[in-house]
Amino acid sequence: MTEFTEANLIYNWNLKGRRAALAPDITFYDETLRDGIQGPSISDPPIEAKLRILELEEKLGIHCMNLGLPGAGPRAVADVSALAHHIVENKMSIRPSCAARTHVNDIRPIVEISQKEGIAIEVMAFLGTSPIRQYTENWDLERLLKLSGEAIEFAAKEDLPVTFVTEDTVRSRPETLQPLFLNAIEKGARRLCLCDTVGHATPDGVRNLIWWTRNLIEGTGIDVGIDWHGHNDRGLGVANSIFAAEFGADRIHGTALGIGERVGNAALDQILINFKLMGEIDNDLTSLVEWCETVSQACDWPIPKSYPVMGEDAFRTATGVHAAAVIKAQKKGDHWLADRIYSGVPAGQFGKAQTVEIGHMSGLSNVLYWLDVNGVNTTDGLAEHILATAKARNSVLTDSEVHEIITAFNG
Repeated sequence: MTEFTEANLIYNWNLKGRRAALAPDITFYDETLRDGIQGPSISDPPIEAKLRILELEEKLGIHCMNLGLPGAGPRAVADVSALAHHIVENKMSIRPSCAARTHVNDIRPIVEISQKEGIAIEVMAFLGTSPIRQYTENWDLERLLKLSGEAIEFAAKEDLPVTFVTEDTVRSRPETLQPLFLNAIEKGARRLCLCDTVGHATPDGVRNLIWWTRNLIEGTGIDVGIDWHGHNDRGLGVANSIFAAEFGADRIHGTALGIGERVGNAALDQILINFKLMGEIDNDLTSLVEWCETVSQACDWPIPKSYPVMGEDAFRTATGVHAAAVIKAQKKGDHWLADRIYSGVPAGQFGKAQTVEIGHMSGLSNVLYWLDVNGVNTTDGLAEHILATAKARNSVLTDSEVHEIITAFNG
């Protein structure tokens, strides 16, 4: 008799022709409290919520966190200071950073907070480099070199790590990026952040840009890391982030629930889930649901019911064929099997569970299972009556509605 194992129950086409293994030191960078809260429908969370978000990111093993843009004003300075202080006070391993325009006046508050709190804060110095941006702003290459060079040099002289962030990198010309990147490295930047600021890139664009950048860096002989920062305008945010990691980026950006400007950033929760299921990371993601729910509440951003893993419907089924398969798997006493028979993501691995409900697409097995789970003693005709009632509706029955049907039936 065949012994059934994970390997012979699920054939994994995903492993065929993989481009490459990820960098051994792949890291993840959260932008929720900076780029994420720039979304026009997003509320800036109170500091208490921001501290909790920080704590959950530490538990999830997220390596870096953007604390904000202190150049924006006093409230931003206060929040960034409180977050940095919390990291120091609690001896957290997560590394803080802050965004800044390529201007000394934006970087100076980061230096001051860093010195006051006693922790190095990475400077993410950003500058638009695409020809469409240059034309709109009346910028030329000489001005870009001056702005970025002065800002990076100032931060480096203050002993802060610096990443040069080129906005709209994927629409920027190589003859512009090359001198800017080389100048940034010469002035002290030790990471380059490639940005798909308007969600323009396809996987081919991701590959071409990262390979070109890697070749340029190797020519300098200096150890410089590559960040990938993607947006989701074409719906490719998460997929592009996975490709970026496989093509050579060693730090991947994202936000909780993909919040951000327009349609949002790449969803870091989904990126982490995918890398976990791919076997590329071993992070404990049991706090992932709490992190996303905390961000949802703090930012006044409801989680869509169909959102992967976090959504209310992610592991619900009322379809007869699907439910029957889940029920059969559970009757085998095999939780692993029940969690995967109709789910590409095992619910239990992320603190959730498969749920069988009753609706107009259900079969009798749905009803019998629901009655058993809810401890309801079946009487002759009850299950059939519930199913007939459900078939006459146009939506799934809530638990309270099923109880009302049972009460009415029992008279």
